[in-house]
Amino acid sequence: MSLIAPPAALGVAGVALGMVLTPGPNMMYLVSRSITQGRRAGIVSLLGVAAGFLVYLAATSLGMTAVFTAVPELYLTVRLLGALYLGWLAWQALRPGGVSAFAPRQLPADSGRRLFAMGFMTNLLNPKIAVMYLSLIPQFVRPGEGHLLAQGFLLGCVQVAVALTGNLLIVLAAGSIAAFLARRPSWLRVQRLVMGTVLGGLAVRLALDGSRATRAA
Repeated sequence: MSLIAPPAALGVAGVALGMVLTPGPNMMYLVSRSITQGRRAGIVSLLGVAAGFLVYLAATSLGMTAVFTAVPELYLTVRLLGALYLGWLAWQALRPGGVSAFAPRQLPADSGRRLFAMGFMTNLLNPKIAVMYLSLIPQFVRPGEGHLLAQGFLLGCVQVAVALTGNLLIVLAAGSIAAFLARRPSWLRVQRLVMGTVLGGLAVRLALDGSRATRAA
């Protein structure tokens, strides 16, 4: 039997993809560097972002087993917190007056070392990523199936793979996307509508799963 069920892996992948496509600190930084300093700068910055993901993955995976074993009641709590956070992200995507990540401010050129460090710190201090690892990924772990550490680590790897792949595509296409959206602002509204709807649907699903868990307890 596999350590993680396909629905759990798909759920994490869906959340990760929604977050990649929802404007936030990581996207703003990567797009800004890619447009102003070129694709190589965007890729170096993305390597720093990847290092930040690995820090979160190690920290939360190692702590998850102890927390769920000592206080199993927290399982439902993190599920509901995750649902609330997804709902907040959905509102951020759908609310009027949002700013496009593909219209970044101009930035001075930086060295490769600084680009890596800034990507690392941008991700490490990104509240969206922190809450995702603390509240969203743990809700896809099934305590009854055991191997909590392995489940958390593998689900985290799914998130990292989706996030890095999505962000790499954004880095490579940032200039073209920015030019496209500048000529067609209605497409940006469509993107925000789709992502907000997807994130909102995930929030409702996770909240209902939490309600079922409460009735079953």
